[in-house]
Amino acid sequence: MKPIIRLLLCLVLSVSSALREAHAAEGARPNIVYILCDDLGYGDVHCLNPERGKIATPRIDRLAAQGMTFTDAHSSSSVCTPSRYGILTGRYNWRSRLQAGVLEPYGKSLIARDRLTVPALLKKNGYATACIGKWHLGWEWPRDGKMLDFTRPILEGPTTRGFDTYFGTDVPNYPPYCFIENDHTVGIPTEPLPAKLLGHNLASKGGPALPGWKLEAILPAITDKACDFIRQQAKSGTAFFLYLPLTSPHTPLAVTEEWLGKSGLNRYADYVMETDAMIGRVLDAVEQSGAAGNTLVILTSDNGCAPYIGVKDLEAKGHFPSAGLRGYKADIFDGGHRIPFIVRWPERVKAGGHSGQTICLTDLMATCAEILGAKLPDNAGEDSVSILPALLGTDQAPLRESVVHHSINGSFAIRQGHWKLELCADSGGWSDPKPGSKEAKGLPDTQLYDLTADLAESRNVYGEHPDVVARMTKALEQIIADGRSTPGAKQSNDVAIQLRKPVTRAAGE
Repeated sequence: MKPIIRLLLCLVLSVSSALREAHAAEGARPNIVYILCDDLGYGDVHCLNPERGKIATPRIDRLAAQGMTFTDAHSSSSVCTPSRYGILTGRYNWRSRLQAGVLEPYGKSLIARDRLTVPALLKKNGYATACIGKWHLGWEWPRDGKMLDFTRPILEGPTTRGFDTYFGTDVPNYPPYCFIENDHTVGIPTEPLPAKLLGHNLASKGGPALPGWKLEAILPAITDKACDFIRQQAKSGTAFFLYLPLTSPHTPLAVTEEWLGKSGLNRYADYVMETDAMIGRVLDAVEQSGAAGNTLVILTSDNGCAPYIGVKDLEAKGHFPSAGLRGYKADIFDGGHRIPFIVRWPERVKAGGHSGQTICLTDLMATCAEILGAKLPDNAGEDSVSILPALLGTDQAPLRESVVHHSINGSFAIRQGHWKLELCADSGGWSDPKPGSKEAKGLPDTQLYDLTADLAESRNVYGEHPDVVARMTKALEQIIADGRSTPGAKQSNDVAIQLRKPVTRAAGE
């Protein structure tokens, strides 16, 4: 072969190799759409609960058929704010200052400014990042004395925690009743929310609202913004991360006229159906953008279904929002924190797959890092484990040694394999036996369940397995003391952690 031909051939091969490497690198940077439903129970998704689920969820079911369904996925808490903290930081919520409950209206930012977040990690790797929907992680609200001043920027919000842009309502059932874009309210809320919109079923709290504020307009507006963002970013060619924390089917049950009565069950079921339809619109936007092949879509929920949406009525009609699990939102039982978790990534994840890996919402951080080939610092993602092996079908063993659960009143539980240890006598939440109740006072202060034999957590076997109780308690104590549950340098919790907190009745959200 003549030298000039050899040189040209080497040049062609070199360019071809470089192009392949560039394509591979681009393929390793998928767009990420993370759809977080609010209070969607495991059994509210029809394909997860076909025998005892009566709500039609065709778009979510289709997503499951196109991707992988995890049947043992958990939120890091059984209520809202803490789970969102875990998603964005990869750290258990109870390591923060928030030891029970959720942030109240106008609460201060829960995520420390210097803490690495998922959007900040992705932004460092060239992603455009957006949060559209419910925030509920706190801000620094501007005040003139004791009075709120809605004319000034709101500090310490999403755009200071890794997101390029934000649009949403912060919390749909909390004031101020208006949209927020980046760091300003859209308009100035000056009027009290009409009394007819307040009430237990809507779980709304009084406060300033925009004149003519319509609760029914929130979910469609968020969906419109999400679809616009997807279309715009797909055209730009820049990899993007869309964190889409929906405001539904959490109260207020602001069902639009189109969906009112469609379920034939109750208003909550109607709202689940509308939520499914809005998710369908977002998925359609991904597909129509031409970016679906290399877009990682994750659909999940922040905790279980709330019992106050008419659960007894639904169960009487044959629909069980927690499927065969015990408990609901706020509880330490699995119905409080075992959640739908569906992943679609056409170029990497086989369609129609199922995984029984025990995973947690905190796992997003490590998963993104592994996808990008990025190394997390020791003080980030302390409780995050990559689920990429499960997605690619290369997992040969459990990905996690344990998952720690937390209820609304701060009760702890730890899961290891088929064992679940609960360090409380009660539900830790709103279900019976309620914390502080006469029934609870007559029960052992520890619960142990074998979930393989007793997924419904109906038989407490703590007295039969003292060795298991001792081993798991020690493991939880070590996780607390180390400031992390993953390999790495020991870290500090933000506050001192009490393994067993004083028994208090669980407040409402």
